[in-house]
Amino acid sequence: MENQENNSSSSLKAIIAVLSILLVVSLGYIYKVTTDVKTVQTELTKTVSEKDSVVKNLEELKTTYDAAIAENTSISEELKKEREKVVSLIEEVKKSKGDVASMTKFKTQFLKLQGDMKVLMTENEGLKKQNTKLTTQRDSTVVVLGESKKTNEVLAGQNDELSKTVEKGSKLTVLDMKASAFKVRSSGKQIETERAGRANMLKISFTIAENRIAKSGDKSYYVQIIDSKASVIGDKQTVKFGEKSLVYSFISNVKYENKTVQVSQELPGKNFEKGTYFVNVFDKDELVSNTSFILK
Repeated sequence: MENQENNSSSSLKAIIAVLSILLVVSLGYIYKVTTDVKTVQTELTKTVSEKDSVVKNLEELKTTYDAAIAENTSISEELKKEREKVVSLIEEVKKSKGDVASMTKFKTQFLKLQGDMKVLMTENEGLKKQNTKLTTQRDSTVVVLGESKKTNEVLAGQNDELSKTVEKGSKLTVLDMKASAFKVRSSGKQIETERAGRANMLKISFTIAENRIAKSGDKSYYVQIIDSKASVIGDKQTVKFGEKSLVYSFISNVKYENKTVQVSQELPGKNFEKGTYFVNVFDKDELVSNTSFILK
């Protein structure tokens, strides 16, 4: 009886020992599975985060290109091509599974696109500065033209005083410049008028002063007539003097022999505008005399 009780007790202990071992093994397995699950979840979360980061960075590149393209510089087409590469890569990243190999490839492509963008942005900034400079120069030209017209008005007021002064030297002096409008009848008779509707001819006259030490020979003076709309009338031909150019109405050719010469030339026309006309006489590119008159 006692032996049976001892055998039962030993069996029970053995069973308990086996169950304990199984429990420990089960707990270990459960821990490993749980750890593996957490690792997988962590990797998945990390992959998703990296994918979102790459997409975000690419979206920022696209936004930068959009802004640069809107500035409409000479490299806009090149900027558009690079922007399309970014858009294509965004779509490719979004469709990917986000595995490590793919993300590594996408990061490499992003870095290359980012490098290309920096080069293009530097070039684009340079072009913007050039455009700003050209705009400033254009605005300055408009201001200069306005100042030129004011200068002509001032010079017209000073013409009487200048006409009394004969400068001794190699340059010829243009004096007594006059400009008038005429109505020419069929008979050939010329009647001076201040009415734009009646005028069909302009007459420009001036005097070249005597200068004993000036070089004699043929001289050409460029006459420029500007109407009230700031347009040159007449031949409207352009002549260049080095880097400078001049639009003129007609040329007065004079044979100068160191004596006073009276010059008069007519410019036929029709439909003359009302307003103030400015007349300038140039010796090559140098303004030597000017005047103005008004047609009502």
